[in-house]
Amino acid sequence: MKSRCENCIIRQFNSLRAMSKEELKRVSDTKTTKIIKKGDPIFSEGEKLNGVFCVRDGVSKLSKLSANGKDQIVKLASKGEVMGQRSVIAEESSNLSAVAVSDMEVCYIPKEGIVDALHQNPNFTVEVLRHMAHDLREADDVIVNMSQKTVKQRIAEAFLYLRDNFGEDAEGYLSITLSREDIANVVGTATESCIRIISEFKKKKYIKTSGKKIGVQDEKKLRDLVDGF
Repeated sequence: MKSRCENCIIRQFNSLRAMSKEELKRVSDTKTTKIIKKGDPIFSEGEKLNGVFCVRDGVSKLSKLSANGKDQIVKLASKGEVMGQRSVIAEESSNLSAVAVSDMEVCYIPKEGIVDALHQNPNFTVEVLRHMAHDLREADDVIVNMSQKTVKQRIAEAFLYLRDNFGEDAEGYLSITLSREDIANVVGTATESCIRIISEFKKKKYIKTSGKKIGVQDEKKLRDLVDGF
C-alpha cells in the first residue's frame, strides 16, 4: 500500500498533490515502480516519452548535449520531482537526458493519467503550470549566472547549493557525490579548470576533500566569493 499514489507522501512535493483521490487511484493502477542503478539512463535527449517519472528516492542529473559534444547539466532532480512532464504535455521529444547520479527508485506514470487529469481537473492544471513556471525561473537564473559570474563564483555557488539542498553526511561531506566532470558540467567549464579551482579552494581551506567527496569548510568565504567580495 505504501507505493500507492493516494497514500504516498512524495506527491506532496509535486503537482500530483492537486489530483483527486479517484484520479490518484487510476494513476496508481497504471504506474510501475523501477529501480535504477547509479550511472544508468532513465531517458535520452530526443526520445519520445509516453509517460513521466516521479522520483521516490535518489538523484538524477538532467543534461543537454551541446554541439561540441559536451554535456551541460541543467538540473539535479531529487525526491518528489517529476521528470518528463513538459515533454509529455507539449507532445514533444525530450529536450534533456536523465541519468541516475545515485541508486534511484522512480515511479513511471503513463501519460494518459496525466493528460486526462489536465483536461478534467483545473487545480491540477494550475499546479502543473506553477511547477513549469518555477523551472523557467531556475533556467533564467542559470543563464544569468553563466553570463555574469566567473567560473570560481559558479563553482563556489554549486557547492553551497549542493550542501543546502542535499545536506551533509556525518563527517561533514556533501551527501551527494558528483564526479569532477559532473561538477564542471553543472557550472559550464572544462573539467581541467574545475579540478584546478577545487584544488585552490582546498588550499585556501574553503572546502575539504576525501577522494571524490567534497565538504564545505568555510561557508562565509564561499558566500563572499559568490557575492563578489
